[in-house]
Amino acid sequence: MKTACLRIAAGALVLSSSVHCSAPTAPVERVSDDGTSYVPAEQWRTASPAAVGLDPSRIRKLESNVASGRYGAVQGLVVVRFGYVALEQYVGWSRDQLHTMQSVSKSVTSLMFGIASNGGTSSDLQLDRPLVDILARYTPIANLDDRKRALTLRHLLSMRTNMDFWEHPYAGSPLEELNRSRGDWTQFVLDRPMLETPGTSWGYNSGAAIITCSVLRETTGESPVVFARRELFHPIGVTTATWYVSAFDSLPHCGGGLLLKPVDLARVGYLVLRHGRWGDRQVVPAAWIDASTGPVTTGPTVFFSGYGSGYGYFWWTFPTSRGGHDAGIIAASGSGDQWLFIIPSLDLVVAVVANTADVLGLLYDELLPAVMP
Repeated sequence: MKTACLRIAAGALVLSSSVHCSAPTAPVERVSDDGTSYVPAEQWRTASPAAVGLDPSRIRKLESNVASGRYGAVQGLVVVRFGYVALEQYVGWSRDQLHTMQSVSKSVTSLMFGIASNGGTSSDLQLDRPLVDILARYTPIANLDDRKRALTLRHLLSMRTNMDFWEHPYAGSPLEELNRSRGDWTQFVLDRPMLETPGTSWGYNSGAAIITCSVLRETTGESPVVFARRELFHPIGVTTATWYVSAFDSLPHCGGGLLLKPVDLARVGYLVLRHGRWGDRQVVPAAWIDASTGPVTTGPTVFFSGYGSGYGYFWWTFPTSRGGHDAGIIAASGSGDQWLFIIPSLDLVVAVVANTADVLGLLYDELLPAVMP
């Protein structure tokens, strides 16, 4: 149960909501359940940080720094280890409030694609199937050339579209135009000119995720909102997920329109941690978890490259330590610093919602060092 914790931080009294408020007074025995067969019911099970191998003094310091705003406007932080919630903290937010996921929506879209395509193997949704073939009813397509005819689902999911679509800076960008449009989002993205042959280079493209959900609608014959609710969210106990949808045809904004509770974001991460399995049900094909969460693109053109990031199929990867070279952290990231981290080697899930914060600093400088051997 959450309790109010009063702390002195940055010279001021700070009120934050957190499940852990005081240090254990005696050595804490670690949990014996490694979590591999556990899935949460309506409520997660909880444990003290020490019981799941997290240094309690470092976690208390982390809580204090989050409450004081050291890392910016972190509004919600959920840490799950071995299937136990060891830390749940809110600042100006609450457990039951839906929060914008922004581009974390793309990673959820990847899971939806994995389910619908049976891991990318179904005939309708093979990764190398041309996009204009699937969306043939949108003919005529503007700026149609051999490069656009070569655009495949793999290019969409890996952000290697080489389309004339940008979003930084946002003002005046195609993304801003799309977000303001009351017209057909699918047609808008399909009509964008090509700059190079698809697959040539990486470039962030929220339109790629939106049109991926259009592909899902075309091939499944139903709304992606309905599909996601039945095939992804309900099986893992998420009942309040909400999407922003197009005024034109109710297509969900799969590039950034999902809203979830922070604890439900942690459920999504726990599903990935458990290789797509939830209890006795394989919700997402394990092969798709492997394929989508491995880096397809790395290097200086990829966002967060200073941290050694990589990009898979709508999922990010990061090294397990600052300055490392592995891809041991699976991540979803959204504007305003919405983050989901899955670290299989540590059996750790971290969900963060914010309104602009240094979440990577929080992860690398405070949370990961709190993991005890």
